[in-house]
Amino acid sequence: MRSAYTVLESNNFRTFLLFFFYFFLFLILALALRIIFNENIILVFIILFALIYSFLSIFFSTKISLYLLGAKELEKKDYPEVYNLVENISIIAGLPKTPKIYIIETNEMNAFAMGTHYFNYLIGLTSGIIKKLEKDELEAVIAHEIAHIKNKDTRLMTIAVFLSGVFSIISEIVLRVVGRSDNSRNSSILFLFVIIFVLLSPIFALLIQMAISRKREFMADATSALFTRNPLALASALTKISKSSHYFSQDHAAYASLFIFNPFEKSKGLINKINNLFSTHPPVEERIKVLKEMVI
Repeated sequence: MRSAYTVLESNNFRTFLLFFFYFFLFLILALALRIIFNENIILVFIILFALIYSFLSIFFSTKISLYLLGAKELEKKDYPEVYNLVENISIIAGLPKTPKIYIIETNEMNAFAMGTHYFNYLIGLTSGIIKKLEKDELEAVIAHEIAHIKNKDTRLMTIAVFLSGVFSIISEIVLRVVGRSDNSRNSSILFLFVIIFVLLSPIFALLIQMAISRKREFMADATSALFTRNPLALASALTKISKSSHYFSQDHAAYASLFIFNPFEKSKGLINKINNLFSTHPPVEERIKVLKEMVI
């Protein structure tokens, strides 16, 4: 049995290591680009373009995501009990401001959090999860999402997505530029190895991003348990949510990584461990097991 604090400490340290790997990967990528492009100005232009493009994509992502998910801002008069739960957990968490609440009208049972700072933090709930969970289970789910805000997970994951986007854009640019080049040095063994690394770097970055996401999910579960003093409530909620996965629409598949549970990540057999490397969430069975054994 592990305490909630042990879960938090171990996963926080692992997150730090994973971001260190991001930094290390970026250094290697910069060296690789220096080998590919002799001109420093070209190297600077490519990196700046990738940074600006990724930043703009992230900057507009929240509004676009809410629109595509069909999320509407919650009115207190419509769901006063939900509003009160969010306010109470926000106070317990010590947030300077209660996050905005959004609702998605669907039978799906899920929840999410977004934002990078207290002025734009928000949590979202489906109408299905509000109607189908018991009060203590819903409170635990809300606490999980507020935990993402308290632990700055939404900010960290925004940075991780941003960095992964930079790697992808740089890889795409290199592929296009080198593909049109007839430079004789393109056939050298070193050059080919460098090109292969640059093209594979987005996959390495994605693996790091997914690993960070999984660690932060464990942390949010543990923090939720500390807020509510009831880890079994979240374990029960996750059990119900996972069993109702047949309700989930493929329209929401692109945003499944935002949710408390990703119903589209299902695999069994020999490929399970490989699939887990690219999963945004730890296996729900493992999360439930940790919560049931957790000591507060």
